[in-house]
Amino acid sequence: MSIHPRELPFIRQMFDNIAPHYDLLNRLLSLRRDVAWRREMAAAVAASCRGRILDVACGTGDVIIALERRRITGSAVVGVDFSFPMLKLAQAKLRRAARPAGCRLSAADAFRLPFKENCFGAVTIAFGIRNIQDKGRALEVFHRHLAPGGGLFILELTPPGQGILLKTYLFYFEKILPFIGGIFSKNTGAYRYLPSSVLKFPSPPAFARLMRRSGFSHVRYKPLTLGIATLFVGFKDPPGNGS
Repeated sequence: MSIHPRELPFIRQMFDNIAPHYDLLNRLLSLRRDVAWRREMAAAVAASCRGRILDVACGTGDVIIALERRRITGSAVVGVDFSFPMLKLAQAKLRRAARPAGCRLSAADAFRLPFKENCFGAVTIAFGIRNIQDKGRALEVFHRHLAPGGGLFILELTPPGQGILLKTYLFYFEKILPFIGGIFSKNTGAYRYLPSSVLKFPSPPAFARLMRRSGFSHVRYKPLTLGIATLFVGFKDPPGNGS
């Protein structure tokens, strides 16, 4: 069943507009920890998966570069994004990074992937799942496109615990970040929407349960940098195995 979420045109336009400042936005949202987090996700993929890799919501290509640097056996990375300006920036960045011939980019959204099912050894998505309203349906699509035994790796910003850390985090997201973002971009709405999307994201235990309901097994998650981000991992069982 193909669906076209109501929020898609708004989200696409927003990312089209902020594409030139997207890398800066990631650094601001993550307090410059996003590069290390992507490396950790790439290491997790390399440790447990083989074969072609699909990077959904690839943005400007940072995850693809991190994956390529791991030299994963038998891998060729395919990046998809629904924003043409993002893909254009990714193409230029990958060219500068001397990407392998097997790496390619494609315009697509998470619900309508132009690939055969059961064909990827891993699916990755970094800082993108929170912008999808129907997360369960997106997870089901990812599950269908994984080969049996393949893994899903999701890196997402998450609000940290409670107490003074959470209060500091909220102050930064609600007050400081929109101000800084407004200095670099006229699209101040994006710098308010994106932090709010982080605050609305399900808790790690709740999102792990959603992954299990969507068909994934051996689901686990790892808080990164005091819980400012979380790496979620789940696998598609081979036929005949229980989940």
